[in-house]
Parts: sequence; C-alpha cells; structure tokens
Amino acid sequence: MDPGGAVLSLRESANGVGFWIHVTPRSRHEKVAGSRGDALKVSVKAPPVAGAANAACVELLARALNVRRADVEMDPAARGRRKRVRVNGEPAALCLRLRQLAGDQTDQ
Repeated sequence: MDPGGAVLSLRESANGVGFWIHVTPRSRHEKVAGSRGDALKVSVKAPPVAGAANAACVELLARALNVRRADVEMDPAARGRRKRVRVNGEPAALCLRLRQLAGDQTDQ
C-alpha cells in the first residue's frame, strides 16, 4: 500500500462502480473504513455462516454509500474475506465516497 494513502481498485461504468472489499466477520464494531491493499475494509458483527456476513456487508455498504440495499451486489460465488462488489448509482459520487471511506489521499 502507498504510504500516502489507500489506492482502491475502482472500476467505473455508466451506472455504477465495481470494487474489492476485505471483510472481517465477528468484529466488535460494524464499520467501513480504511483499506487493505486495493480493497476497502469492511468489519461486520455477523459470523461467516450461511451468508450472514455477506448480508451484513451489503447492509453496511448500502448505509455507508447512501444507496438502497438492492443497489449493492456482491459476487454470488464470493467465498473468503476478499470479495468483489458492484454498487449501482452515480459513478463519480460513489468513487468520491469510496475514496473518503478508504482514506485515499490522492487527488482523483
């Protein structure tokens, strides 16, 4: 990771943004903050059982990005801590908010 700040891997399209998240299940606090490599860090209280942590990630990301839960799509084959997410909405605004959450210090 660049010492100047996080550099998320964001993939913009006409109607949204795709990016990676790094999930920490069974966390004390639920939060979306910081980065791990090119992925946004997401901590949830839910255990990684029967999709509970994935559902909690969708809910938390929707709140953090101020979008509907239906606008947050997680790769259905997502296993493990690193997951690909797509959020539907205005790409420029979503990228700005994602960079803020990650603590990205670059001028983009």
